[in-house]
Amino acid sequence: MDRKFNPGFISLIIIVISLVMFSSAHSQDKKKTIRVSPKAEVMQTIGFTDVRISYSRPGVKGRKIWDGLVPYNKVWRAGANEATKFTFSTDVKVNGKVLKAGSYSFFVIPNENEWTVIFNKVADQWGAFEYNEAEDALRFTAVPEKGNFTEWLEYKFSKIDDTSAYVSLNWENLSLKFKVVGSDK
Repeated sequence: MDRKFNPGFISLIIIVISLVMFSSAHSQDKKKTIRVSPKAEVMQTIGFTDVRISYSRPGVKGRKIWDGLVPYNKVWRAGANEATKFTFSTDVKVNGKVLKAGSYSFFVIPNENEWTVIFNKVADQWGAFEYNEAEDALRFTAVPEKGNFTEWLEYKFSKIDDTSAYVSLNWENLSLKFKVVGSDK
């Protein structure tokens, strides 16, 4: 049997492949959406320790935040979307307690007067839906303070010196601060 080159058939194959590729690329573009709570990251070197905080930034948008959008006495991911994540390049002290180098999800349990602050060993979690207290690496309490109005949740480093800094979670009219002491060796 003698096979002949069929340019019409080859052209048809090329057109079909092009349409499939265009359709796939076009449908992927449709799936992209802007995050309502955009991702953010802040990093600070404290002593010889790199501290990185990765989080998503919800907005107040006229809503009641404390004991509203964020209920009192329930575990909150301290951000939006994925749980907020802290990464420490060396062992640190957080509010005087030792925390080993590594990555941790960060949660809080807010209430009107005092918050429970939690570093959990399961670093990559979506929200607080599968939060497990048995995986907590560190817990302590801190008292939130009145702060300047902050529309978009933010984490900041302040009072930085050679080996320590304060980390603050700021949102709406509250600020929650705690001290991190990095490695000096």
